[in-house]
Amino acid sequence: MSWTQTVRERTRASIAAAANRNVPPPFTVGPDLQEPVAPVVLVNQTPNSADVLPRGVRTAGAWAWRFILFIVAGYLLLRIIALLQVVLIPIAVALLLAAMFQPAAAALVRRGAKKSLAAGVVLIAALVLVFGGLGLIVRTFIGQLDTLSAKVGDGLGEVQRWLANSPMHVTDAQLNTYVDKIRETITSSQGSITTGALNTAATVGEVVTGFFLVLFTLFFFLRDGGQIWAFICRLLPREARVPTARSGHYAWHTLVSYVRATVLVAFVDAVGIGIGLLVLRVPMAIPLAALVFLGAFIPVVGAAISGVAAVLIALVANGPATALAVLAVVIAVQQLEGHVLQPLIMGRAVALHPLAVILAIAIGIVVAGIVGGLVAVPLLAVLNTAIRYLVSHPNGEPTPDRESPGTEPADDDEAEREDRAEDAVRSLDPTSPPPASTSVPAGA
Repeated sequence: MSWTQTVRERTRASIAAAANRNVPPPFTVGPDLQEPVAPVVLVNQTPNSADVLPRGVRTAGAWAWRFILFIVAGYLLLRIIALLQVVLIPIAVALLLAAMFQPAAAALVRRGAKKSLAAGVVLIAALVLVFGGLGLIVRTFIGQLDTLSAKVGDGLGEVQRWLANSPMHVTDAQLNTYVDKIRETITSSQGSITTGALNTAATVGEVVTGFFLVLFTLFFFLRDGGQIWAFICRLLPREARVPTARSGHYAWHTLVSYVRATVLVAFVDAVGIGIGLLVLRVPMAIPLAALVFLGAFIPVVGAAISGVAAVLIALVANGPATALAVLAVVIAVQQLEGHVLQPLIMGRAVALHPLAVILAIAIGIVVAGIVGGLVAVPLLAVLNTAIRYLVSHPNGEPTPDRESPGTEPADDDEAEREDRAEDAVRSLDPTSPPPASTSVPAGA
């Protein structure tokens, strides 16, 4: 018997044995004797969560626990910042000052100066400028203090007479009662005042320590800023080094542009309001102008507070008429800033939505006080540039026009309007350069 016949016989025997045991063979023959019928296979059909829960519920649950992790991570980050704010705040201030003075140090290096010498010269010049300005302000304040005290007394008397003749009809006896209550409150709170003085002394110690830390950090930022950033990037995985380094490069240029624009806007505000105060003969015009200059570094909030302070000084020193005139000057200067300077100067430095600016300032003040409000907007500008660059260029290639992504509006309609405005200006001026090409130069 050949081997084919042997296989055929064994197959027939297997089919017959299976038929006798009522077990379906691997493949049985259908009624039409032509198509094979597959055997029935029993599978465990125990339902799982993917079959029981709707898809929307599963998606919401997946996002929920990730959102909780983000909240926990953010809370821990804020706790770490609160614990290390004595160190982190001076570093942040030094970074802002480095963005302000780094172009001057770089210019000295390009002219042949050593990095250490350039950083030292710029640092000493900055100290002379700051302390010279503070000395002028303090000297002006001390020189006009007696005159201001006399005018404040006259102004308070005028306010008292206005209150007496107003519809509220506040009498002298009522005012004296309020003054006595304030005096009693102060007398009964001597313990709290003493504790506050001790806390103020501790705060002064922290300020002095932070000042020297700012100087020390600023010097090395000016001298070795590029090397420090390169060292940080080398700590990252190899595939993340170039994108991170490039995003930091664009973020740094955004920070430099933001600081320059803020200084220019603050200078214009201080000069405009200062001239108005001098013309109206308001006491302490120079210190108030300096307050306006410093307040402009906190967008929206700082300008409003410094303007209110100028109006109040004018009210108690020169009366309601001068106060209204100062209010008109402050409003005019701030309108000039909001409608001309901010779009023209700040818009070229960073594109942030006003709501994002307000929320960033509020969060910064809650987390770190006045300094938090000062660094909140530049930090947001830096993060905006870095994130937008990494989203558009994950491989670390430079932008086509070599411009920072943070200067481009996130709103598509606003970006389109800016493009149309630039095209219109370019069409009116045939000598203006054409738009940047999308090609990347060699060696970039």
